[in-house]
Amino acid sequence: MPGKEFKTIEEQLEILRSRGLTIEDVPSARDFLLHNNYYRLSGYSLTLRKNDIFFQSATFQNIVDIYRFDHEFRHIILQYLEIIEVQMKSVYAHEFAKAHGPVGYLIPTFFTNKARHREIIDKAEKQKAQRLPHEAYLKHFVNDLGQDIPLWAYVDLLTISDISFLYAISEPAIQDAVARVFGLSMGKGSSILGSYMHSMTIIRNLCAHGCRIYNRLFEQKPSLNKKEKALLIKNSKGELDNAHFYGFLLIMRRMLSPNEFRKLKDSIIMLKKKYPFVRMDYYGFRGDWQQML
Repeated sequence: MPGKEFKTIEEQLEILRSRGLTIEDVPSARDFLLHNNYYRLSGYSLTLRKNDIFFQSATFQNIVDIYRFDHEFRHIILQYLEIIEVQMKSVYAHEFAKAHGPVGYLIPTFFTNKARHREIIDKAEKQKAQRLPHEAYLKHFVNDLGQDIPLWAYVDLLTISDISFLYAISEPAIQDAVARVFGLSMGKGSSILGSYMHSMTIIRNLCAHGCRIYNRLFEQKPSLNKKEKALLIKNSKGELDNAHFYGFLLIMRRMLSPNEFRKLKDSIIMLKKKYPFVRMDYYGFRGDWQQML
């Protein structure tokens, strides 16, 4: 089966023109396509066209603005996801070590899924071997002391996905202790926190790999309470829309301190002012989101 034919930058520009897109600054558009990829850019133009024909007012600069907004938006979100990740690692390490000691995390019987525990530890050990020549704290424990690394240091080798899985297979008492620190009640709180961390993992992976968040529909929707669901935008059918990014932002509000979330919100507001063309409803934001959050 023949594949897609190669198109030069000039041919790509001609395709866009033939579909009704206004290109005011051709040299700039040529440079942007060369450095950012026509195929990648096309996903950011979906809201500006129908049946591959651009709306009359659509311009190449509109696509660039959406693309750049999404790029900067992802980096803002990553900054605060890092805070959540570090806090989760710190709290988990503290509660687990308090119950089972500094290196109890190496004992499979303290976990409900020994196979998954082994996978997480094996992955972390590979990271340790790769980073050992360059990380002072690893050299200290491994080379100088010849000791197993205590969990509060070992968590640095774990990804947000790893710590999410490790939490999920920990004993209920450990899960409840961690959930309480995040203001979630015992029992139900542990399952909620597990769901939150899974959602944060999804967003973190997309942002870290430069994937489009703008106008993305998520199959795995975040778990929200009634008050949070009431803050969602409604779709064309009048139903609450929990398929866009906004629901994940509501979870971040739960997991960040009020001051941290205020800074996150202010950063998004400033970004919107920088790119006024970009519509926030394509991220699932309501028109009154600044007042409601």
